[in-house]
Amino acid sequence: MNNSDQPNQATIDHEEVDVIDLRALGRRLLTGIPQTLGLAAIALALGVCLFVISSRRLGVDSTTRVVFSFTNFDQGKYPDGSNFQADDLRSPELIEIALQRLGLDSTQGSQSELRAAISIEGIIPDSVVKIRDRLRNAGQTPPTFIPDEYRVTLTLPRNFSLPTKQRERLLLEIFNAYRERFERTYVDMPLTFGTAFESLANADYPDYELILNLESREISSFLDRMAEEARNFRSPRSNLSFGDLAKQYELFTQIHLNQTLGLIRQFGLSKDRKSAMLKMDYHLKTLENQLLSASEQEALVQELLRRAQERSQNPVLGIKSQTTQQRTETPLIDQGLIDSLLANDAYNFLIRRALDAGTKTRSIQSDIAILQERREGMQEFGAVDSDPDLFELLDNSLLEIQRSYDQIIESIRFTFEDFQKQQFSDAIRVSMQPSTSSYYTALLKAGIVGGFVGTIAGIGLSLLGITVTRKKEA
Repeated sequence: MNNSDQPNQATIDHEEVDVIDLRALGRRLLTGIPQTLGLAAIALALGVCLFVISSRRLGVDSTTRVVFSFTNFDQGKYPDGSNFQADDLRSPELIEIALQRLGLDSTQGSQSELRAAISIEGIIPDSVVKIRDRLRNAGQTPPTFIPDEYRVTLTLPRNFSLPTKQRERLLLEIFNAYRERFERTYVDMPLTFGTAFESLANADYPDYELILNLESREISSFLDRMAEEARNFRSPRSNLSFGDLAKQYELFTQIHLNQTLGLIRQFGLSKDRKSAMLKMDYHLKTLENQLLSASEQEALVQELLRRAQERSQNPVLGIKSQTTQQRTETPLIDQGLIDSLLANDAYNFLIRRALDAGTKTRSIQSDIAILQERREGMQEFGAVDSDPDLFELLDNSLLEIQRSYDQIIESIRFTFEDFQKQQFSDAIRVSMQPSTSSYYTALLKAGIVGGFVGTIAGIGLSLLGITVTRKKEA
């Protein structure tokens, strides 16, 4: 009887040992409430004090966000094809410009210190992360992702000489300087465009013919290209389209420019005939040297092209037999296919180079013929130098051309800039205004962390039965 009761007694004792007395733990927690509150208050005050002491040396973040959305950005390039780098936002020249605008110290040391304090990191949306993870799990290689939004952070100690508002303004000025540089490069008309008459100040009449003819071809080509690219665009400032400007410039060339340049060529007019002849001779010699170099290059390309034609290559797919392979469904491209593709690519490359070399040679030959004709005309009509009425007529005609030229160049500039601003209106923008982490928010966080640590410590001590009590006086 006693033996049969022993297992039951052991089971009961084991169950009693494993049971946690929740009532006892509750009494301990209630008893330790004053102690827990006291430790929480002490830890809270300690956390606040430590933060106040160390806050002046801790870094404070001033943050903004910038979004890029211009042509070729998805390929990591600027509109002109150069490589895009987000680090361009903190280039030394932009920091120097921003400091000068704010009237701050712009020495090399200050620039280096501020540049080191600026960090730029791309913002990757969660949806993109999920898609890339899904591709990796499927065994595929995710394509290169270029973030279009970046977080720009300026981290400086709280006791740094710049106050909070100045730090935020500094970030905005850096961004403004970057955007202005972008607009100067890709939005505004190049400064050299339409400056033919400025470069012809005090020039001889043959120079007018040379420069204005070249300028006329470039402007006509530019307007034709823009008319094709922006067919439906009309400038709000000039109220003209690029097609309208192309027609206006064609009329300007026919009515004004051709008349004046024809007068110069017909009579071989020159203020200093000897100097003009020397310049023509030198220019002619330069063109002849260029023609010699271009002809040699064309001959070389033609020889290579002839040799390539002798080797007839047929681009035929070569599939190796897979009888010895385990996966017969996978075709292999043999060496013959690779050689054929390389030969075809080389042949096409030589054809393009031959075309370019031939075009360059013919263009130089044409320039030489035109210059020789102009030189012969100047030699033939040397007797008109003493006719003052002809020179006066030519000077008045050049003044009239310049006025018309300036007007049409101004219309072209307005139209082009309006079109570029429309194209790049949202190319670079701030998606979040600069903001700085609040001192009182950080102080509150430090107090909360300290109070939480003190509360946990008090609860732990109470559960262990360790309490701090005051002795009663006898």
